[in-house]
Amino acid sequence: MSIPIIKAENICMYFGGLKAVDKVNMQIEQGDIFGIIGPNGAGKTTFFNVCSGMNKPTSGRIWLCGEDVTNMRPEQVAARGMARTFQNIMLFKYMSVLENIKIGFHLQLKTKLFDAVFRSKSFHADEEFICNKGMEILSMIGLSGYADTLAGNLPYGIQRKVEIARALALNPKILLLDEPAAGMNPNETNSLSEFIISLNQMGYTIAVIEHDMKFVMGTCKKIMVLNFGQKICEGTPAVVKKDRQVREAYFGKGLIAGEAVTTDAEG
Repeated sequence: MSIPIIKAENICMYFGGLKAVDKVNMQIEQGDIFGIIGPNGAGKTTFFNVCSGMNKPTSGRIWLCGEDVTNMRPEQVAARGMARTFQNIMLFKYMSVLENIKIGFHLQLKTKLFDAVFRSKSFHADEEFICNKGMEILSMIGLSGYADTLAGNLPYGIQRKVEIARALALNPKILLLDEPAAGMNPNETNSLSEFIISLNQMGYTIAVIEHDMKFVMGTCKKIMVLNFGQKICEGTPAVVKKDRQVREAYFGKGLIAGEAVTTDAEG
């Protein structure tokens, strides 16, 4: 039996009396597109922050490819193969697309401050490496035509793809995408879905946080649903779509899609 890429065991994240994440278990296998959904405030981003080392859990353990990474710093977790993006796009807008991609290679470089200041042989070797590898990534995902374009001049949907491309520079074992479709119009959302599926077909394992049910249903192979910090459902899109607890979480007990709404007229 293969070792899961990420395994979360009984994760709890409490802030005082607030149980942001409460006893959540999760397992993501190699080759998955794994969706994590739930209403606003369900604990999705907090859970991602625990997985990537940004928050230390109140209790529970996180395993990455069989290694316990629970108490590691974010850069240590990243160096072991976990890359992530955030809800807000964090590109350097006045740098070119290629320059933004090159920044993603920082954990793989041998160059020290001395090498950078005096333009040593090591510096030039690293610079050549990241230029070539950066162009390889852009070519692989169909963005090589934007290499010299300032990131801030790109349409929103392309900026999001560039941010994901920068995460690929880490050569990740898993890619965590935090609400990648936020702020997108329907055409951009459909394009992003196709982009994520194509990355998965290239061999990348991907986890996606979203509250856009339609996007997740059309993109992910397996879905976990959180509500008030607790896991209420997990399974294929077909299973999740039919789950009553999920529908109640999104629409309320008295207003479930496709069902009649009854009211007390005499109340």
